[in-house]
Amino acid sequence: MVGNVFTLKQLEALVWVADLGSFRKAAQHLNTTQPNISSRIAGLERTLGVVLMLRDSGSVSLTDRGGEILQVARSVLRQAEELIEVAARPDLVQDRLRLGVTELIAATWLHDYLRRLKSAYPEVSVELTVDLSRTLDRALALNELDIALQNAPFASEMSGEIELGDYPYVWVADAATAAELPPEINVSDLIPHTLLTHARHTQAFAELSDYADSNALPKTRFVPSSSMSSCLQMTLDGMGVALLPEAMVEKDVAAGRLVQLAVDWVPSALRFTARFHAENAARFVVRAAQIAEEIAADYTRLRDQRPSSQ
Repeated sequence: MVGNVFTLKQLEALVWVADLGSFRKAAQHLNTTQPNISSRIAGLERTLGVVLMLRDSGSVSLTDRGGEILQVARSVLRQAEELIEVAARPDLVQDRLRLGVTELIAATWLHDYLRRLKSAYPEVSVELTVDLSRTLDRALALNELDIALQNAPFASEMSGEIELGDYPYVWVADAATAAELPPEINVSDLIPHTLLTHARHTQAFAELSDYADSNALPKTRFVPSSSMSSCLQMTLDGMGVALLPEAMVEKDVAAGRLVQLAVDWVPSALRFTARFHAENAARFVVRAAQIAEEIAADYTRLRDQRPSSQ
């Protein structure tokens, strides 16, 4: 039997040093000290009689044999998780989930998702990042996140992707601004007003800019922002007409604080996806992505049952 030869903590240390490229970062993630991580790796190397990693000027690289052993270590850790699942003891999964979400998710169904996660894995702590999709994309590619709930387009490819649904855009304004516009509105009718939009590098802004170029419309009053909630507040304050996801504004429209405008053009809907490194992900990470799919579907179903805000 190999029960006294090496431990799961040693295998876990190997995986995280390899994934994060640093003993210090692995220690931070595993909530221990760098000497402890070094000791675990050294003990594993001593037991197996092989050099797993090369350390040089703060960088870490796997040896060929170390790369082979890393894949087996991942498999062993996943099987340990499977044992916990068979025993129906998710409380034994004690880990951290590095979760990245966009502002739209944070403003809609994030808290339902976090409650479901807590119920499924009571001992997993969530390290939450709320940021623009392209920033999350970069962090995920650098292995600084376990899961990103983000909207397309994506700059990097991921082996794990679960579709979370589409979120259409709408034009909205406060009642006074809406009263100045015709019942059926062209984008050209909006040009005299400040047009509040999502950030300059987003797909919605790019499509709006392309539309303006193709129709010879001026863009001097386009005001992009990295904060959709700020755009929303500015619209409520009568500072312009906003192009925002319907899910962000539907409560204010339903309450009469904003008016949804019948404009003849809107950009493509936001397509959301739960993305992760499937080849490296722990089983609870994959399950967390699946839970996101379930919560997103619940949210969409409830929204579809509500009366139209138009």
